[in-house]
Amino acid sequence: MITKGYRGKILNIDLTSRKYQIIELDTEKARKFIGGKGLGGILLFEHMKTETDPLSPESVIMFVTGPLTGTFCPSTRTVIIGKSPASRTFCDSYVGGHFGPTLKYAGYDALCIYGKSEEACYLYIDDDKIEFRPAHHLWGKDTVDTDHAIKQELGRDVHIATIGPAAENLIQYSLISIDVHRQAARGGLGAIFGSKNLKAVAVRGGGSIVLNNPDQFMKTAKKIKQEILDSNNQGMKTLRRIGTGRSTVFSSNQGLYPTRNFQTGTFNGVENLSGEAMREKFWVKHKACFACPINCSKFGIVRTGKYKGAMVEGVDYETTTLLGANLDIDNLEFVVAANELCDRLGMDTLSVGNTIGFVMECFEKGIVTEKDLDGIRLTFGNDDAVMKIIRKIAYREGIGDLLAKGVAQVAKEFGHGSEEFAMHVKNLEIPGWGIRAAPGMGLAYATAERGADHERAYPISYEVKGAKTPDGKTLDRYGTEGKASVTIFDQDMNAFFFSAALCDMVTGAVGKERCIELINSATGWNIEVAEAQEIGERIWNIIRLYNVREGFTRKDDKLPERIFKDSLQTGIAKGRTLKREDFEKMLDDYYVLRGWNQYGIPTKEKCIELCLEENYKYIQK
Repeated sequence: MITKGYRGKILNIDLTSRKYQIIELDTEKARKFIGGKGLGGILLFEHMKTETDPLSPESVIMFVTGPLTGTFCPSTRTVIIGKSPASRTFCDSYVGGHFGPTLKYAGYDALCIYGKSEEACYLYIDDDKIEFRPAHHLWGKDTVDTDHAIKQELGRDVHIATIGPAAENLIQYSLISIDVHRQAARGGLGAIFGSKNLKAVAVRGGGSIVLNNPDQFMKTAKKIKQEILDSNNQGMKTLRRIGTGRSTVFSSNQGLYPTRNFQTGTFNGVENLSGEAMREKFWVKHKACFACPINCSKFGIVRTGKYKGAMVEGVDYETTTLLGANLDIDNLEFVVAANELCDRLGMDTLSVGNTIGFVMECFEKGIVTEKDLDGIRLTFGNDDAVMKIIRKIAYREGIGDLLAKGVAQVAKEFGHGSEEFAMHVKNLEIPGWGIRAAPGMGLAYATAERGADHERAYPISYEVKGAKTPDGKTLDRYGTEGKASVTIFDQDMNAFFFSAALCDMVTGAVGKERCIELINSATGWNIEVAEAQEIGERIWNIIRLYNVREGFTRKDDKLPERIFKDSLQTGIAKGRTLKREDFEKMLDDYYVLRGWNQYGIPTKEKCIELCLEENYKYIQK
């Protein structure tokens, strides 16, 4: 019997044999792991053999929805899951837009793709009709042109996930683009598409989702939407008005804005990259994801100067950081153009900006020369040089072939102490929030399952913004006490939200109680708050078990040496480093509270408590 809120089917596609199979969704798994992140986590654990190369035919890539996807719950997302080509860990990357709801309307809670096509192809899913279509004419096209070409073939009402040249060339931080303006960017999942000779997936769906208690569901969803629209909360108002760019000035004022390859945390040109500057100079209209009243996405075009005509939906805070301040560039028009170029070629702006910033510092220190960089003078602030390097990376031309491997591998090649300021965790480049001015973020980055990540936990809320901890306490900004507990709370609760699958921009507005209410009215379940937290903990632990099975332990939960050795030179946190002993204490506290051993491995007792004892057997040596 199909649980309401779900479609009850998983579509498995083997590109090698060009066959597909539709299997029933395991309702017990759905109850234990919900959907999205959680369901994808258990499916990856069960269907990927240990140490599978993420770019091999045996690798799987999945699109997974949640029980709220495609409903009128505000701003649901779809998660794309696989083994990261960058970090070789579990990887989940989220997108909004309409692809996920349409996949669900077509009848599927998840799409799992295996094997490798002998020739370039794309998939076309139209309800129960599955086609393998040739893509020779699409190979080499950028994400925008590919989307347009497929829509000319199939019609404007299909929704498309596609890759660009970067993924075709197996760039370690290549992305999957959804309907042009949404990107599943982190972790290099686009390269899995490229390795399978899969250019795109196009979906059309004509079905509907049956809810257990539609009246109660709609009542709750409408109330949440109206509260968002009427909100006097300053954070929500500014998010609706100027998008995630609302955070730029705050971040720099608090010493959190990575500048010049994370050498410092303040940027003199921050006002030029702010949401207000974008609104004044660049935006044309607000845009929203499926059923979302926030409209936090902004579409804009550069109107003057050498980058005139550049168009992008954004620019997000993270991109202003890594392609702006981190490169010592405050030219918003350049950031827009570089963002557009990365989107078209199909690369993560965060990893691109982080890697280029690292090379700029190496150039500044004399570790590499113009000759090493194909005659390009890659100095901080040189926007023309950055545009040349971005293209070289996407096509693996000259020095771009090395930079395509990510900052960790580049540092190994460059040597001469550069490893100490290569800013990554588990080979995934650190995003746009500093650590030395908010040490809890260091713990969050170190313990995040896919490598450096600010969306799993955001201790800055408690350290800098003054939010009370779940037990009502106030944290010392630079201390260690309580940092492990808030990191764990955020990780577990977000794991639950992302399995539902809610956008992180609305989790605060929805709240855990109403998220649970929506899930219960959709499915007929009777989840309570304590159980939701436990489900989140179960999801976090199954993914940790997957990573442990792949060889990851405490030795990998570490931070770049710069964080411990190089103090901030400017701003409110001037003179600050993260003391190594403080970091190790937070990590010890984290493992104890998690119920993991000193090596960061979940104990048998913890696995039994979370009904994961069968999975625990697979990590025993």
